[in-house]
Amino acid sequence: MLTSPSQSATGRLFAQLWQVHAPLTLSALLTAAATLFFAAGIFLDDRIITGMPAWVKPTKFGISITLYTLTLTWMLGLVQGRRRLVNILAWTVITMFLVEWAAMLTQVVRGTSSHFNLTTPFDAALFSAMGIAISILWVANLVVAGLLLFQRVGSPSFAWAIRLGLLLTLVGMAEGFLMTNPTAQQLAGLQAGETVSIVGAHSVGVEDGGEGLPLVGWSTEGGDLRIGHFVGLHALQVLPFIGWLVSRRNRLSEPRRTGLVWTAGGAYLGLIALVTWQALRAQPLLSPDGLTLAALGTLIALTAIATFRFARRPVSVRLEPKRLKQT
Repeated sequence: MLTSPSQSATGRLFAQLWQVHAPLTLSALLTAAATLFFAAGIFLDDRIITGMPAWVKPTKFGISITLYTLTLTWMLGLVQGRRRLVNILAWTVITMFLVEWAAMLTQVVRGTSSHFNLTTPFDAALFSAMGIAISILWVANLVVAGLLLFQRVGSPSFAWAIRLGLLLTLVGMAEGFLMTNPTAQQLAGLQAGETVSIVGAHSVGVEDGGEGLPLVGWSTEGGDLRIGHFVGLHALQVLPFIGWLVSRRNRLSEPRRTGLVWTAGGAYLGLIALVTWQALRAQPLLSPDGLTLAALGTLIALTAIATFRFARRPVSVRLEPKRLKQT
């Protein structure tokens, strides 16, 4: 039976990931399969939790966790030596995601929210467990970044693309902690000694569960901190992909390719900061004001200037030898 080149390449990729760490690769594949089940639940289960179909959150988390796990497995395969530490990191990721899934799916089955929910001691314990798991994942991601920061990984430009991707993912993960801060209304209730069942929110300026963008659910009525969180998390895939594209520009010197990677990293960090700043000002993503547009224009202009600076081919000048004056 003949196989297409793409199928063969996919098979080789998964074989490579399996050699790096079989349990971590298996966890990604199981998460991908479970995500299909969660997606079906969106259409088969008519329950609504915080303004969205009950199974939307597990579906979104399933896609994100699958991509994260596969990418991190590949990056762990780049670590030279340190096999025991790599094994510990891989099992840490598996365990913490199991905690996340156990808490989230328990709450979906119960028909209530998993995040910011302090309604009962049980709800609070589950949310606390999720917070601890994410904190441990953040540290594990930091350790991977530290391991690859001082190792040679292919060309310098591609190595920096991987490192910057890991570091910017840490920024995206940390953005999740902004959502745990009580809103002004929640804080007022806490200070007044009232019983507050929800502490923290995705949205800024409006209540969670209002009108949102299709699929992602980001608020169209106020700011939404999930946007910066999403953009930051997927730096883990975006920056290495940009590094791979840049590495194919053979006509450029390695310092220029590295400059392009750093430009991409700086632009990506600027984008994370921009969408987070916009959200904190209670501004919907698709309804930017003049100040936001001006900041976006500045970011695009600076990125374009730096990109042109590093991407243009240097002009080679041939000096003709002076002719000797005939006497």
